[in-house]
Amino acid sequence: MLFEVDASHYQLTMQRAVNNVIARKTDVDLRNEEAARRRSANDLVVSRENRNQASSAAKVAEAQYQQALSELASAKLDLQRTKIRATADGYITNLNLHKGDYIQVGQPALALIDKDSFWVYGYFEETKLPLVKEGEIAEITLMSGEKMRGHVSSIARGIYDSDNPDSQELIANVRPTFDWVRLARRIPVHITLDNMPANQILAMGTTCTVVLQTEHPRRWWDIF
Repeated sequence: MLFEVDASHYQLTMQRAVNNVIARKTDVDLRNEEAARRRSANDLVVSRENRNQASSAAKVAEAQYQQALSELASAKLDLQRTKIRATADGYITNLNLHKGDYIQVGQPALALIDKDSFWVYGYFEETKLPLVKEGEIAEITLMSGEKMRGHVSSIARGIYDSDNPDSQELIANVRPTFDWVRLARRIPVHITLDNMPANQILAMGTTCTVVLQTEHPRRWWDIF
């Protein structure tokens, strides 16, 4: 567990939901008994209209009971979520929480970096892409000198086009560096790490050199 939200308000909400379920269940039983009595009564005692009204009232009570059960389930879920637990093994960073802090719903509270989810992005020029194939072996050298191996797992199929602002959503924004001469754009190539040194400290956003072992005799490097 990473931290816990004050559960007092959520406990009261759940208790109100429990009481509402009990009240709705009692109403359902009452309406069903009334409808059953009217169905069994003689036509001279109870009219068809009264039978239909009693049957409809029983159905409405049942619907309200089911809604109360849904509200109770939602209240229980909210109460369970007051205990914020890590979804993966990893490292906490940017922790700035103190007892008594107020957090809005949906507000980020801390960052958890999954220790088993590190990968490398190699930004290769579009002129080199014909040589890049999925599955190719990658030699990775960190700036500290440590070496690792990986393989190309995917090649991005889109980057942000500065001439088309509508294309910015959910794709990489790889800034071109040119004034007058149009240079080749760089495309993200996702590289999965196959092995990591046992004592190597990896940090998100650091830099390495990537060399792909392609079938073509040419080789190149690219800085991440």
